Amino acid sequence: MVGKVYLVGAGPGDPELLTLKGRRLLAEADVVVYDFLANAALLRHIPETSEKIYVGKKGGDHTLAQSGINQLIIDKAREGKKVVRLKGGDPFIFGRGGEEAEELVQAGIPFEVVPGVTSAIAVPAYAGIPLTHRRYNSSVALVTGHEDEQKGPTGLDWKKLATGIETLVFLMGFKNLPRIIARLVDNGREPTTPAALIRWGTTPRQQTVTGTLDDIVDKAEAAGLGPPSIFVVGPVVALREQLSWFERLPLFGRTVVVTRTRDQASDLVQQLAPLGAECLEFPTIRLVPPVSWEELDRAIREIESFQWIVFTSPNGVRAFLSRLGTLQKDVRCLKGIRLAVIGPATAAALREWHLLPDLVPEKFQAEFILESLAAAGLAGQRVLIPRAETAREILPAGLRNLGAEVRVATAYRTIPEEAEKPLLLGRLREGSVDCLTFTSSSTVVNFLALFDRSEILSLLKPVTVACIGPITARTALDNGLAVQVIPEAYTIAGLVEALVAFYKDPDSPKHGNF
Repeated sequence: MVGKVYLVGAGPGDPELLTLKGRRLLAEADVVVYDFLANAALLRHIPETSEKIYVGKKGGDHTLAQSGINQLIIDKAREGKKVVRLKGGDPFIFGRGGEEAEELVQAGIPFEVVPGVTSAIAVPAYAGIPLTHRRYNSSVALVTGHEDEQKGPTGLDWKKLATGIETLVFLMGFKNLPRIIARLVDNGREPTTPAALIRWGTTPRQQTVTGTLDDIVDKAEAAGLGPPSIFVVGPVVALREQLSWFERLPLFGRTVVVTRTRDQASDLVQQLAPLGAECLEFPTIRLVPPVSWEELDRAIREIESFQWIVFTSPNGVRAFLSRLGTLQKDVRCLKGIRLAVIGPATAAALREWHLLPDLVPEKFQAEFILESLAAAGLAGQRVLIPRAETAREILPAGLRNLGAEVRVATAYRTIPEEAEKPLLLGRLREGSVDCLTFTSSSTVVNFLALFDRSEILSLLKPVTVACIGPITARTALDNGLAVQVIPEAYTIAGLVEALVAFYKDPDSPKHGNF
């Protein structure tokens, strides 16, 4: 039984520019064969059970020759598998997708082509350069800057390109840039024509240099540009000064390390990335079930005897309510029980189950939920706290002091995550990390436990440390870290807002070591 191959365009770099069809096919794939220019974030759409094969080509270093890639996708399809060939940009725009399709036809393998957003269009757009504009041009040409040497003499008509097309976009042409410019000028293009080089377009690493054909090479060299870059020539380049938008985002160019669990990281990443930040996900803890469910199960069997349930995190909400279902119960058994949460994120987790909290304190710490509960009158009341195995005792102790009978039940545990340290250590050593975020005390402790203490503290000296609240900040300070950012609202949204304010005015007296 023969499978099928899908030649899918991954887009130019921004993972959100993947098409809906491309995302669906990744989620359904048995095998994904992907390129260097396909954003690694796209791999999250692939099931863990699927086979992932990297065949990237970087600067002449080929993991697998094109003939080998062709044979690989054919062989996998002949195993009856659904194969996604994930290619940067668009498969049919200088992506060799046409060659792969020809091989599939010859082998009798069914295939589909899923177009992607080509870098030729998207990268200039992210640099503020429209390829067409009514006042500037009526024609655009997409040109390879790296012709196949086996073709012999150039197949490009440089005279017509130089004088007949107003906007030219060269892909993969960085190494040949001086020769490309010489050909254009020698064939009639004015040396004063505006030109731009854009590296790593549509990603937070985007770097843009503008000038003219006469000076763009010197400017690119001074800026340290290299491949992969796109070269744009034409009057529309002059619009960048007015239309640049991506590089003006408040967190553009900032690299932020997110230490939340893999499941939770997306909340923070989804708020940071649209602001231009490069997010490095580095989970330090993983949520796992309790060693024994006995404690929580006993509380659930006696659920009608409680007057209050206090949730201290979204994880506690989800773990408790999931266990409720496992025990063949649903939210109807919570009728008459009042629900208290430590903050809006925990309240939002309740609303996912169509439950509304009865009490949310104005400030999001155990101390403040105690104040609110004290006003409710807890003497003689039974209170259940489903939470992590290891947590501060201030809440249950405070409730007992208020006269409540308190049952603490372990709903989940946090254990150290086997994180990939080399990547982060490499980025820290080269000085390309701007900010490290912590959203709980456990992330601080587990993060530091992964490294040599003296080395990591030294590497983090130039890095901004942002903590979601004062309790987390105190843990960071007690462990030798300087903390520069604490939001007024102890939420993910508050943390993001505080980071934007910090980078807008880092010298403000509002910031500083806490």
